[in-house]
Amino acid sequence: MADENKIQGLAWFLAGLGIGALVGVLYAPKSGKETRDDLVSGAREGTEYLRARTRQAAEGMGTLVDRSKDQVGEYVDRGREVVDRGRAQWEEFVERGKSLVTEQTGRVTAAVDAGRQAYKSTAGTGTEL
Repeated sequence: MADENKIQGLAWFLAGLGIGALVGVLYAPKSGKETRDDLVSGAREGTEYLRARTRQAAEGMGTLVDRSKDQVGEYVDRGREVVDRGRAQWEEFVERGKSLVTEQTGRVTAAVDAGRQAYKSTAGTGTEL
């Protein structure tokens, strides 16, 4: 009995499919050739639209890449300027430090020489401290 229900269900399905196809053909607004031509035309238009959009996207990406290159170049130039300024300041600080050390060395040497001279002058007179 289950097999009979399956066969009967399949028969009704096929009958419905046939009736649907018949109604579709009877009430179709255009002939089959016209419908196929419309589908082909729509596919061509869709293809052309996609090609145009792809070209636009490629041009947009090219512009974006060019702008990005320019911007990166500007950042590199700014970085070089900052490094150069930092190097110049560092060299200036080193020179200041060298001159300060030289100046202090001169003062210490002068103080040591004055101390020696004072020692010699006191030692040479015979007076003791």
